[in-house]
Amino acid sequence: MIKRPTNIYDQYHAHVYFDGSSVAAASSLCQKAGELFGVKIGRFHQKPIGPHPCRSCQLAFDKTQFDQLIPWLENNRGDFTVLVHGLTGNDLQDHTEHASWLGKPMPLNLLIFGD
Repeated sequence: MIKRPTNIYDQYHAHVYFDGSSVAAASSLCQKAGELFGVKIGRFHQKPIGPHPCRSCQLAFDKTQFDQLIPWLENNRGDFTVLVHGLTGNDLQDHTEHASWLGKPMPLNLLIFGD
């Protein structure tokens, strides 16, 4: 069963995953989230970076934005996969134990976090 996002942390990231043919649509989705919910929009990475297996854009938000943003992302993400995770200060746990998904989960490169 896919772990669904729940509002239990103070701060969050949502990573919208996209490919070369969907850059414009991903940009539009992220820009709209920023306009509607005041979330901070990160850079559009045109290659895998960190633990992320493909191109991505990060949305940064907090628990007060969560309850409106997450249902909106679920309803408007189309075919995009979105990784949602809490920010606790432990990057490995944030991308595993504290991670949840909108769409089909993707394998992350957890080796970057070391042992």
